[in-house]
Amino acid sequence: MVRRPRRKAEETREDILSMAEMLFRQRGYLAVSIADIAGALHMSPANVFKHFHTKVALVDAIAGRHLDNATERFAAFDQDLPPKEQLLRFVLRLLEGHLQDIQKNPYIFEMVLSTIEAKLEAGNRYRARIELKLDEIIREGIAEGRYQCRDPERAARTVADLLACVLHPILIARDDKETLVHRAEDIVGFVDAALQNNAC
Repeated sequence: MVRRPRRKAEETREDILSMAEMLFRQRGYLAVSIADIAGALHMSPANVFKHFHTKVALVDAIAGRHLDNATERFAAFDQDLPPKEQLLRFVLRLLEGHLQDIQKNPYIFEMVLSTIEAKLEAGNRYRARIELKLDEIIREGIAEGRYQCRDPERAARTVADLLACVLHPILIARDDKETLVHRAEDIVGFVDAALQNNAC
């Protein structure tokens, strides 16, 4: 009897992720267990746990696939745009992406809600990317002489905190898009004025 060649660990891992995502999408995150995922793949739960030690680790990996692929949200802007306009366009691009995520992939929103205390690594990486882009825009404003800011990295962290009310999935799910856009415009106007007046 010829034995089938063993699959690479990465292939098995990807199969588990794809099946978990499909089942979460179909039934909802809370209704699907590790045993359900293993059964659908004709493998033991122990094999799933070998690759993902917890259900939260699975969620983190799925969220990471989606967030890490959202590169268009961090694309460069026209360098001739003033920093305030770059800030606003960046925030609105993120907001639009988050609203689409909630609408197209409600199961991801459910997973985020269910694991909010876990502080997923995928979320931390995504937040770091946001801060990096904000830092870049602020530094461009400083180079142009529009912003007076001694610590752009700290300013970027503070701006990211302020923007949570228009970017965090739990907070934006409660409001309509028009309200969120107006709020984003107000925050960017406030941030732009603060950065011009050396308030960072």
